[in-house]
Amino acid sequence: MSLYASMNTAISGLAAQARALGNVADNVANSQTTGFKRTDTNFVSYVTRSNLQVNQPGSVTARPDYTNSVQGTVQQSDNPLAMAIAGQGMFAVAMPRGTEDGLPTFDARTYYTRAGDFNMDTDGYLVNGQGYYLQGWTADTEGNPDRSSIRPLRVDQSVYNPVATGNVNLSANLPADSTTVPVAAQIQIYDSLGRLHSVDMTWTNTGTNTWQLSMAIPDDTSGVTTRTINVNFGAAASATTPAGTIGSFGTAVGLTGSAAVAGDPAAVTFTADFGQGVQTVQLNLGTFGVASGVTQYSGQEYTLRDISQDGVPLGSFSTVSLNDNGDLAVNYDNGQSRVIGRVPIVTFSDPDKLQKTDGQAYLRTEESGEARANDASSNGSGKIVSSSLESSNVDIASEFSKLILAQRAYSANTKIVTAADELLQDTLNMRR
Repeated sequence: MSLYASMNTAISGLAAQARALGNVADNVANSQTTGFKRTDTNFVSYVTRSNLQVNQPGSVTARPDYTNSVQGTVQQSDNPLAMAIAGQGMFAVAMPRGTEDGLPTFDARTYYTRAGDFNMDTDGYLVNGQGYYLQGWTADTEGNPDRSSIRPLRVDQSVYNPVATGNVNLSANLPADSTTVPVAAQIQIYDSLGRLHSVDMTWTNTGTNTWQLSMAIPDDTSGVTTRTINVNFGAAASATTPAGTIGSFGTAVGLTGSAAVAGDPAAVTFTADFGQGVQTVQLNLGTFGVASGVTQYSGQEYTLRDISQDGVPLGSFSTVSLNDNGDLAVNYDNGQSRVIGRVPIVTFSDPDKLQKTDGQAYLRTEESGEARANDASSNGSGKIVSSSLESSNVDIASEFSKLILAQRAYSANTKIVTAADELLQDTLNMRR
């Protein structure tokens, strides 16, 4: 009879509202949890019998309505390794399962999360506050990512090996109005052990638009004592060479000048031995016939504009930084950096169908679709925001409104149960 059906319907309503209340409680409890995605409630009715003549009471159930695709607020963080995703996608992470040879081993499954509160542990892995290890593409020596597989990223905290100087770029102006006094200058180069050595240069005017470059290297053990080369500017090289620019090289002793071709680099090559074998260095003075590098224009003094070289001293690990494109770089105290990997953004056809696990992490399901790893800001994936965290997408005011509605609906269903009980009692009393 309908009284029993009414009671059963009301009881299903109590169960549904209790689940809705549980979702609200879960949301409110995690309103400050990094990367948390709230769970709304979707009520679904079930009909036992319904036609033009009869509508029998059915039941209702509460199903979770996940909001994994709803963005939370991105907030700045003091942690340089913290990262948030502005847009769609998740970070790929791994769950540790034990240790082997002192290093963690990982679950074969890949987890996904929006919780980007990563920090570097003692082994060099990036681990978020929930204990998941960040995964990504490892990079080769040139910084190019290997997209064939995703694995936990580990920071190499070893030293940056020194690099011997092979090229020096010099940009300066020789004084065309003061040619009686030789001009002294100096460059610094590194040997293969990272030690710094001085190369003393002297520019001496030997005629109109002609200078002689002399080099002295105090630490050189090769036995070479004379290194000179004549440098011709403007008309001293040819009638077509623009004034003030290098046009050609002349007589050279212990130095080698590049062939004079307009538009080609004007370079002087020398060798030295600092105890580790012969080291060849190329001094780049600009471009033949172009006002770049070393020039000869009006002036009373030698003017140094810029000097740079590719040598690097020994470097120790300093910090780790994350670029906006997802590149993870190790920085050294010698001013160098090395890209060791790239953080991809993983997207799904329906992220709301992912399976929730502990620690704001998810597992792929058939309903969510395949996991697609992309570079940040490409193929529909979001942008990585470094030194930032995504807060929970829970709105406290909205949850309190849902709380009030669930409470009232629950109370109303209890009234239905009470009324049905009273009516059944009246029916039983009819036999008296």
